[in-house]
Parts: sequence; C-alpha cells; structure tokens
Amino acid sequence: MSNFQPSAPRLTVLGAGPGDPELFTLKGVRVLGEADVVLYDALANNDLLSYVRPEARQVFVGKRRGMRSYSQDEINGLIVDYARRYGHVVRLKGGDPFVFGRGREEMLYAEQHGLLTDYVPGISSAVAATGSVGIPVTHRGASEGFQVITATTATGGLSAAVTEAARSRTTTVILMGLSQLGRIVEIFGQHGQSEVPAAIIQNGTLPEARLVTGSVAQLPARAAAASIGAPAIIIIGEVARLAHASAAGPAVFSELLSYAEVA
Repeated sequence: MSNFQPSAPRLTVLGAGPGDPELFTLKGVRVLGEADVVLYDALANNDLLSYVRPEARQVFVGKRRGMRSYSQDEINGLIVDYARRYGHVVRLKGGDPFVFGRGREEMLYAEQHGLLTDYVPGISSAVAATGSVGIPVTHRGASEGFQVITATTATGGLSAAVTEAARSRTTTVILMGLSQLGRIVEIFGQHGQSEVPAAIIQNGTLPEARLVTGSVAQLPARAAAASIGAPAIIIIGEVARLAHASAAGPAVFSELLSYAEVA
C-alpha cells in the first residue's frame, strides 16, 4: 500500500520562454522542481524537463506530427484530474502563457473546479525572437510602439486584428501567422504597406533559428524559397531594417545593406 499523500490540488501555469532554455526563469526552475505532474506543450524546450523530479509525472499534451493531439477541453480535464489525484500540476507552455497561450483560460477552469492557481511569466517570443536577430520592437526614429497579434482565430480563420494592424504604422508582430501569410500580405498591400520592411523568424533564440527579410510583398516568395516553417514570427515595420546581416545569412545580406540606416 502506497504512503503517497497528494498536496492540496493546485495548478501553476508556467511560461517556458521563447525556446533557448537559458532564458527560462529562476522561479520556473523552482516550480518545476516542486511539481507532482507536468503537462507540457510542443513549444516548451524539452531540456527544461531536467528540472522535474524523477518521481513526478510528465505528460506531453502538445501537437506534433504522428502523435496524439489533445483538445483544450481534454487538457482542462487532465489538469483537474491530475491535481485531485496527485496534487501540484504545472502547465508548462511556450513563451508567456498569457500571450495567446490560453493560460488564464486554464486557470479559470481550474478555479471553477476548486483548485488553487498561480501564474509564472515566461519571456514572450514576440519580443525575444525578434530581438535575437537584432530587430527591436521599438527604436528611436523608426517605431514609437508595437502591437502583438495573432493571425488565426480559434476556429482557424483569419483574425480581424490583421486588418486593424494594417491600418496602423507601428511595429506589428504576428504570431501563428505563417499559414495565413498570403492573406496578411494582401491585406497590408491594400493599406499601402506592400513596400514596408518585414521579416520572418523561425525557431527564434535557438541555434537552428532562421531569418528571411524583405518588403511585405516579397515575404511569401522568400519564405517559400528558404523553406521557412513553423514555429515562426512575422514582423512588419521599419524596425525590420535593423536585422543582423549575420543572422539573415548571405542570401539577404545585400538586401539588408541596401536599407537606409535608421537613426
């Protein structure tokens, strides 16, 4: 007969950061070490699981080709079930869970079912991935603000936020937008932004990161030529001129040098 006594049922929603495991927070390390169960996503770097106690359960609930995919309702159910059976459930999510990560949604469901909840931020890829290739989301003389949007709605359609972003002239960072790239380019073109500098970053902050740059209109062809895939972030705005030439690679080196310097 087991002497295991679960702690009070609770959930911690924890941000895994943008990819590079060295960008994970110290508080995150402590929380993983305290977990009884860790439910982790595909965008969370697996190296972080080394902080989990050997006796704790690790359950993959993300989406990967060839593996079972869990719906959000199923994940919500697992959180409550595991918390009641084992105690402390940590939900490890890529980036920051409150930036298009459904983190608060999971917390509310847990609270409705009697669980204690907590939130530990992660560095959002919306800022870190762009910065890792030399693109700041704001820069004196180029951008006085930025907006972070998703291109895809919960039902898989194009978000109305894309049209709203195309009407502005601040930096736009688009998450989950690669599958909608053609429509994004079309909409920004309709609002006179076809020639605005832009970039796509795949696997930002990781050694295998890749970058393509050019005008908004050039992005689809350049992304296709470079076989850019998800996870990727799209950046539209004058700050894209500031990308590191070394990060972009020789294919776009001359293009970056042709950009006018931004003071």
